[in-house]
Amino acid sequence: MQRNRDVDLSAWPARTAGVDEAGRGPLAGAVFAAAVILDPARPIQGLADSKVLSARKRDSLYGQITERALTYCVAYASVAEIDALNILQATLLAMRRAVEGLSIAAEGALIDGTQVPHFAPAIRCSAIIDGDALVPQISAASILAKCARDAELVALDARYPGYGFAQHKGYGTRQHMEALSRLGPCPAHRTSFAPVRQAALQFG
Repeated sequence: MQRNRDVDLSAWPARTAGVDEAGRGPLAGAVFAAAVILDPARPIQGLADSKVLSARKRDSLYGQITERALTYCVAYASVAEIDALNILQATLLAMRRAVEGLSIAAEGALIDGTQVPHFAPAIRCSAIIDGDALVPQISAASILAKCARDAELVALDARYPGYGFAQHKGYGTRQHMEALSRLGPCPAHRTSFAPVRQAALQFG
């Protein structure tokens, strides 16, 4: 395993998956992860860190990735798993599920960040700092994970109105904190996160 900012993609197997997550920081909703093995015969232009792309551009790239990738998988760890395991371990679990869910087995994995999951069977891995901006496979994974999580928060907004999930996507914005103070936590909230725990105390 390596942890770095630079990777020579030519040194990696053709079936190397890019892996990234979405939703570590928010106070509500599952944490999502995606794994993508790109098809060199079907290139995708414009791949980048999902955070710097507009929602419209992400949606466009989402369609291209799901159509042209050799294989991809989106997975998640639930709110209950986040609260039971902690957010880091839940994120690694979601990443492992994404890689192990690929319809074509990955021979390697390039993972955004500084931590890598334990895969069974073991495969070659590298954690790449800022990988979502540097490695096309990871950029693709970041887009799929972000789009999937955003869709979940829109669905949660319909299920639990009043919190503004569709707008802030679960992050601790002023709007969200005011709703927590007014309504208390709902089942979509992560009770292991301090602001949610504190809001729960106010409601007994």
